[in-house]
Amino acid sequence: MEKRGQKYHRERLAEALREEIETIVEGELGDPRIGLVNVSAVELAEDARSARVLVAVEGDDAEAELSLAGLAAAVGFVRHEIAERLHLRRPPDLFFQLDRSQKHEARINELLNRNRKRSGRPGK
Repeated sequence: MEKRGQKYHRERLAEALREEIETIVEGELGDPRIGLVNVSAVELAEDARSARVLVAVEGDDAEAELSLAGLAAAVGFVRHEIAERLHLRRPPDLFFQLDRSQKHEARINELLNRNRKRSGRPGK
C-alpha cells in the first residue's frame, strides 16, 4: 500500500508536469502539425517513470491525429525542458493520448436534452 506522503507528492508532480507541458505546447513548439491543444490531465505512474498526458484537440479526428503525431515527435524536447524547469534527474516517459471526455460529455448532454424534450419534462 502506498504511503499518503508519496501519493501527495505524485499528485503535486503530476500537476506541475501538466502546467509545464501546457506552457511548452502552447508557446514553444513550432511544429505546424500541432493545432490548438489543451493539456487536460497528466496521469503519473506509481513509480513516476512514465506519464500519460491527456490532451484535448480542437477540430476533427484528422486534425487530432496530426496533432498527436506532432506531439509524439516533440517528446524528447518536452522531456528535456521539463527536466530543466522542474529540476528532475529523470523526467518521466511521456505518452500523449487524446482526451475525448469533453466530447462524450457533450454527446450525453445532447441525448439527455433530446430525451427531456420528447417526454415533455422541463430540463434543469
